[in-house]
Amino acid sequence: MNTEMPFEIIPVWKDVTPELSAELIDLWSLTNAIPDPDKAVVRARQAVCIARNASGAICGVGTALVRVLPRLRQPMYYYRQFFAPEFRGQKQAIPFFNRARQVLQDYNAGLAEPESLGVLLELESKLLATHYTRAYEPAADSTFIGYSPRGLQLRVSYFDDTRLLPPVSPRRRKRIEP
Repeated sequence: MNTEMPFEIIPVWKDVTPELSAELIDLWSLTNAIPDPDKAVVRARQAVCIARNASGAICGVGTALVRVLPRLRQPMYYYRQFFAPEFRGQKQAIPFFNRARQVLQDYNAGLAEPESLGVLLELESKLLATHYTRAYEPAADSTFIGYSPRGLQLRVSYFDDTRLLPPVSPRRRKRIEP
């Protein structure tokens, strides 16, 4: 396993400046990851950690927002992660995810009332989904909980010492496809 990081991981949760937002929007636009500038603006505000390469350019980002899965009826950080194509396949997805999860856990632990029990992952990458076939994945401290309406693997990673919150009644909302 490659243990050398090809980039620096920088926590930015709740501290996304207009300059950083512009950099993220550029990354997503150049890679056609989020071509809609309005959606990119919203997603940039959700950045948890960024990755900067040796020249200082952003080459990866993890984003999160609180969501309630109807079946869980508990708030979770719905987490998404993106690397520029040239930084994929270097076995850095889990180390990056683990750092972002720690940032979210530390933030949540500092709140008077927790806003989330942990992190919810929807594995959009077919490669990752074929690689992670165990019900529990210790490297990412994640547990398989089923499939999303899009047919993608869902996994959760609960924060340390998490206690259930009162069940949340899920709201029906119109799904907007990317």
